[in-house]
Amino acid sequence: METLQNNENMNQNQIPETTVSGAYGHGWVILKKFFPELLLVFFVQILLSVPMGFTSMFFNVQYVGAFTTGLFNFIYGVLVLMPVSYGSSWVYLKAVRGEPFRVQDIFFAYQSFGNILLANLLVFLIVGAGFMMLIIPGIIFACKLSFVPYLVMDEKMEAVDAVRKSWNMTKGYTGTIFLMGIAAFFVGLCGLICFIIGIIPAAIWISLAFATIYMSVSGRVKQEK
Repeated sequence: METLQNNENMNQNQIPETTVSGAYGHGWVILKKFFPELLLVFFVQILLSVPMGFTSMFFNVQYVGAFTTGLFNFIYGVLVLMPVSYGSSWVYLKAVRGEPFRVQDIFFAYQSFGNILLANLLVFLIVGAGFMMLIIPGIIFACKLSFVPYLVMDEKMEAVDAVRKSWNMTKGYTGTIFLMGIAAFFVGLCGLICFIIGIIPAAIWISLAFATIYMSVSGRVKQEK
């Protein structure tokens, strides 16, 4: 895919509103402008996740056992899906900023694989501990740590620093992030209703919206300094 040119009509100094409507509104604009390129990025993600869905085709559970199947899924998830998820978040962030991006940028995450692994582990432990405390704390913790992938990829932060900064950055915006998650459910549902295939643009739109809220909050944090 050819490198995209910056959107000359986009005011780079204008920060979208840190609201659900502001994030999804900006995400929709970017989705319409760069849909073919973003669709390719999404398809790469899907293709890389296919082995997880067809594990039973590779292993006969009856003879090999559920342990081997589970082990394969775990290893594949750590080595492929996890870094690709972080790399995709970075690509969507570049898109909402109007910066040039390529589908190959997804694999840039492998340059920080160790840091991504640790960051993911920390988030899992913190959110998991929250869910053990009557679920609601887990939801709050998940919202407060939702910026970790962007901070690791965008600011090249160490895992612990990314967790700490995400926790602090989301102060005052946790409710907004939670409502964005609720909105994502209905956006995805509408996508399914639209002849099933509508889930594809819906999923891309949701990713762009979350990248936008990070861009918006981080921009305001920098302005306040």
